[in-house]
Amino acid sequence: MTSSALPGYRTGKICYVEIPAVDIERSAEFYHRAFGWSIRHDDGGRVAFDDTVGGVSGRWTLDRPPAADPGLLVYVMVADADTAVQAIVVAGGEILRPVDPEAPEQFAWFRDPGGNVLGIYQQPGLAAAEGPDLPGSSGGY
Repeated sequence: MTSSALPGYRTGKICYVEIPAVDIERSAEFYHRAFGWSIRHDDGGRVAFDDTVGGVSGRWTLDRPPAADPGLLVYVMVADADTAVQAIVVAGGEILRPVDPEAPEQFAWFRDPGGNVLGIYQQPGLAAAEGPDLPGSSGGY
């Protein structure tokens, strides 16, 4: 039996992410500003994060190099890809693969301040569901 409450727990769910950083405070500020992630200190005093729905948490780490080349590529869900691209740039990120307005799915790749390459993916219908004042919507960030 599974729960209808989201996010849910189930074997196979992605639950924790470690993101390489060169300056943890700068990386934390970037993800907070660009995507609205909650920043906190975990039980060990390390700077940690929770995504906007509390479904994925993680922390930044200084002990490994950035994921600078797209291999395994993690995407952050957004309501509006163009707005997200603007927020990424304003927060200090670099757009590596811009949104193709002619593509059937709207996504882009970016480099964060630590040198990691990630993507954004525009979830169809999310802007209407979130409304104008939530992170990821046209009026958010």
